[in-house]
Amino acid sequence: MLSSVMDDVIEPAAADFQLTRVLAALADPQRMATVRYVAEHGESWCTQVMQEAGLAMSKSTFSHHLRILREAGVLTKRIGGAKGYTRVRKDDLDRRFPGLMDAILEAQPPALRPGAAARADSPAG
Repeated sequence: MLSSVMDDVIEPAAADFQLTRVLAALADPQRMATVRYVAEHGESWCTQVMQEAGLAMSKSTFSHHLRILREAGVLTKRIGGAKGYTRVRKDDLDRRFPGLMDAILEAQPPALRPGAAARADSPAG
């Protein structure tokens, strides 16, 4: 049976994860917000992630972000009916880079750190 949804993203095996690629994928604030949302809420359908994580972007831009995260091995996707569902590959990431995702997910986003706004407003030394 052929799927009506085309998906040409190649998700790497855990042994093939590259640290620089994972970190580069997570360096974008919108991608990081996506990963935080999915890590906190579990497997979610893509439109749900965009809406509930407050990601104001087009579907095509969001799909581009998901592609980068999937190609790095951070997320995986499955198709269920007409919806695409995504989840964090935390077990695979933990096997390859123990503690990395816990450290990243436990860190507060920069805008939420106490004093971040004050530092941003202070003149550069």
